[in-house]
Amino acid sequence: MKLKDTGLTAEELKAKAKKYMIETYERFDFVADSAKSVYMYDENGDPYLDFYAGIAVNSVGNCNEKVVKAVCDQASTLMQTFNYPYTVPQALLAEKVCTTIGMDKIFYQNSGTEANEAMIKMARKYGVEKYGAKHYNIVTAANSFHGRTFGAMSATGQPDNACQIGFGDMVPGFTYAPYNDLEAFKNACTENTCAVMIEPVQGEGGVNPATPEFMKGLREFCDEKGILLLLDEVQTGWCRTGNVMSFMNYGIKPDIVSMAKALGGGMPIGAICAKAEVAKAFTPGSHGTTFGGHPVCCAAALAAVTEMLDKDLAGNAKKMGEYFMKKLSALPHIKEVRGQGLLVGVEFDDLDSVEVKHACFDRKLLITAIGNRVIRMIPPLTITESDCDKAYEIIKEAVEAVAKK
Repeated sequence: MKLKDTGLTAEELKAKAKKYMIETYERFDFVADSAKSVYMYDENGDPYLDFYAGIAVNSVGNCNEKVVKAVCDQASTLMQTFNYPYTVPQALLAEKVCTTIGMDKIFYQNSGTEANEAMIKMARKYGVEKYGAKHYNIVTAANSFHGRTFGAMSATGQPDNACQIGFGDMVPGFTYAPYNDLEAFKNACTENTCAVMIEPVQGEGGVNPATPEFMKGLREFCDEKGILLLLDEVQTGWCRTGNVMSFMNYGIKPDIVSMAKALGGGMPIGAICAKAEVAKAFTPGSHGTTFGGHPVCCAAALAAVTEMLDKDLAGNAKKMGEYFMKKLSALPHIKEVRGQGLLVGVEFDDLDSVEVKHACFDRKLLITAIGNRVIRMIPPLTITESDCDKAYEIIKEAVEAVAKK
């Protein structure tokens, strides 16, 4: 539905939102009226270069034609059912995902935080059943972010983050260690540790990639100690980091991996994939979902995954990521440019990243800020050098404008 179809003005629509919606977001002052490819359009039809992509969701481009067709076709055939009968999109997507990333089993959820909840539950149940009632501790990374439901936010290693403040005690059973510090992770593990859980690239933590030594060392340590390795690839999964999954960049395989965002091509879906032995922890009644594996969302995901693989968007992410980061390195006032593929962060030495974000918005570029020093770019994986050039020029103008204040 577009604004013109409602008979409302943009200001009237905003007023309704402010009156009736519980607001926890910092709003951009425009109506997202439509989107296509690498652009989003406001109520006046003005284009915004979208290097936000719904927070790493619209990886095959906004309103990708094949994803839209899959949604429409499935919605007119079977929109929703409970998870007792088999459905075509669920089964075909399960095969496509598992065979592509080399995992055995998949369980569908609705979002990234739900996927991480499922991963935590599976690991804890596996540990308790195999080793004993107290064997449920999970070691995660300081400065990590795993979601906003209670288990996921308890796994998040940011005790001063607003997502944890004011809710009382967190869920017990989590220990935190410094990211990229293998010895610290080893020391944090005890006889009751069932799993280690990390992001291959910390997204909300400031776009911090894991080192190869850290990732490979964790895999070897977990194998040695009989500890599960859990990877949160909600943001990094599905071609974002220059490979289908980020763990493939390190030559390792997790015991369980979570995914969401890019998987649905714009539709809400999350999932975990697990090794067969670990997946046995989920027995009838131990976990479930009403909407997880929704036929329309699975159909969209199947179209999106097929599009990503057929067009080698992982390869494009690697190529464009390298190109874009090299250009960004020429910006003034920067401390570091870092990332993996098209998950790109710029840390400033003395500029407020939120001000840079808003200055970019004023110039019709959509990006996000992390804290007050880092901006993050997570554009559609279909972008070209021309798109990168345009984004760079806008960011450069924004940085110069903020620096003059």
